[in-house]
Amino acid sequence: MSETTIQRAADRAVHPVTETVLATLSGCGDARLKEIMWALIRHVHAFAEEVQLTGDEWRRGIDFLTQTGKKCDGIRQEFILLSDTLGLSIMLDAIHRKQDVTESAPTENSLLGPFYREGAHDEAYGANIARTEGEPALFRGRLIDETGKPVPNALIEVWETANNGMYEGQDPDQPESNLRGRFRSGPDGEYAFRSIKPTPYPIPTDGPVGRMLLAVGRHPMRPAHVHFLIQAPGYETITTALFSSDDPYVESDAVFGVKSSLVVEYVKNESAADAKEWDLPNPFFDVQRDFVLVRSQEAAR
Repeated sequence: MSETTIQRAADRAVHPVTETVLATLSGCGDARLKEIMWALIRHVHAFAEEVQLTGDEWRRGIDFLTQTGKKCDGIRQEFILLSDTLGLSIMLDAIHRKQDVTESAPTENSLLGPFYREGAHDEAYGANIARTEGEPALFRGRLIDETGKPVPNALIEVWETANNGMYEGQDPDQPESNLRGRFRSGPDGEYAFRSIKPTPYPIPTDGPVGRMLLAVGRHPMRPAHVHFLIQAPGYETITTALFSSDDPYVESDAVFGVKSSLVVEYVKNESAADAKEWDLPNPFFDVQRDFVLVRSQEAAR
């Protein structure tokens, strides 16, 4: 940013046009809507003034947003992808979920991502959700609250990409519900399912968001991860993920979703007895991770 631009931003007063537009909000009866629109108008106008936005640049911006909308469908949400790659999605989480990362602290959230979809099949404890090839992995642990009390009968939805870097909903060649499933935690909060070790993959680059990343010199890669969506009555919903510690992109996630507390090690389990118990090849990767849920504000009252 040039010194002229910085000085312009520092000295900027509210432009008369901005004041005129803000005045139209006087009749808004929704206080929160008025607050949001007031800030939005001021910041958008200030942005245009700060960078001295031209009409041609704004038309190109409108075209970008139009193309972003056209890229959305029942499987893909390009606007979520845009929000993710601009860091806005994870910023909202940071604003509203300030917390420590001690062992007993609530599990941190990550991003839902643009490829979550409803309709995953209900699966039994320990079921294998992998219907395509990959390095076998067992995921297991417990759901507990902040005091260590188990959270039974919670709904745990999981999904990940296949080895080709695509989610089942993106790839017509994958079997239905491949690498997706819904589980219930047991009486002691226990959960377990079999899958494969995830691999890094690029976010879609065939749309406007991908072209934006290319234009600004950013890579599109996400580190290997498994998504978790955990819901239980009386507790806040967790939207999170577990990231592989040995992944080359764990420090440069294209959508800024990695948090250090969510990075896990894929431990190689060479126990023949464990392999037999879980009906897995020997050896297999063993990921043991507990999730700590926090009481909802309504339940805490």
